[in-house]
Amino acid sequence: MEVIFIKDLKNQGKAGQIKNVKDGYAENFLIKNGYAVKKTNENLAKLNHKQEKKAKEEEQNKKEAEKLKKELSKVTLEFKVKTGENDKVFGSISVKQIKDELNKLGYKIEKSTIEITSPITSLGFHNVNINLYQDIVATIKVHVIK
Repeated sequence: MEVIFIKDLKNQGKAGQIKNVKDGYAENFLIKNGYAVKKTNENLAKLNHKQEKKAKEEEQNKKEAEKLKKELSKVTLEFKVKTGENDKVFGSISVKQIKDELNKLGYKIEKSTIEITSPITSLGFHNVNINLYQDIVATIKVHVIK
């Protein structure tokens, strides 16, 4: 019997996948527990509709991420820090501080998407990457002044 998986099932199939399985297994486990439905024209149409809707959402999210990337590339965040001898900075600029500053400017950026490659512990300009979407990374400038 051919079934359409509606939920991921480890070592069996992923959601949206069509697979041929034994009748008893399909009826008594997959369909009964809500992992799959029988492959019918109606269920295939539902699957196609769902996949088209998901593709449109993905495209919309990608466009929004590209737009946000252009906006963020113009952003420069300034942080005033205390310094010691020879302009040595006390502490460093954290991801949370960057997130808070971006939120003040109206950007809703998650802390987990901000990527600092090396600690920001010196005066001057530093680049910080923000992962907006799968392959879309925005770079903002962080200016540390005393």
